[in-house]
Amino acid sequence: MAALLLLLLVSAGVLLSSIEAQEAYSKLPDNYRKGVDLALQQLNSHSGVQHHFLFFKSLLKSDIEPGFDVSYIYHNFYLKATKCRKGTVDSTQCKFRDDRPLIDCAVCYKTFAGKIEKEPQPYVHCLHKPALTEDMKTRRVDHCNTMSYRSGALTLLASKGSK
Repeated sequence: MAALLLLLLVSAGVLLSSIEAQEAYSKLPDNYRKGVDLALQQLNSHSGVQHHFLFFKSLLKSDIEPGFDVSYIYHNFYLKATKCRKGTVDSTQCKFRDDRPLIDCAVCYKTFAGKIEKEPQPYVHCLHKPALTEDMKTRRVDHCNTMSYRSGALTLLASKGSK
């Protein structure tokens, strides 16, 4: 009886952590959820990926809003494998696997009127956490920082008037 109770508590705890992760995803602002979806889409396109992944938690969120309904988004977050197969539609019953490393993702992109723009091309970099080096982290941030200044569009405040 005690073993059954223990099994029930452990199962409830695993399911609860999956539900908490889904709540964490749903609490993300829409602009950040779009980036998580972009990373999941890229991850699922790899033939070697066999499991369903879910958003686990944010590490760093940043956005720059220069105006005119434009935003530059940077989001660093973890994805975690579940026991469900890749392609699972209803992930509410998917329990996290604790035998797989987290996937550390960084995404940056430009949005206009709430939609991800094709230019500059969105940047998605996901890697198993143990393989991620400090140099890679620095290169991610550097890439995203230069991307936000490459828009090429002048704003009214940056333009010089003629006399």
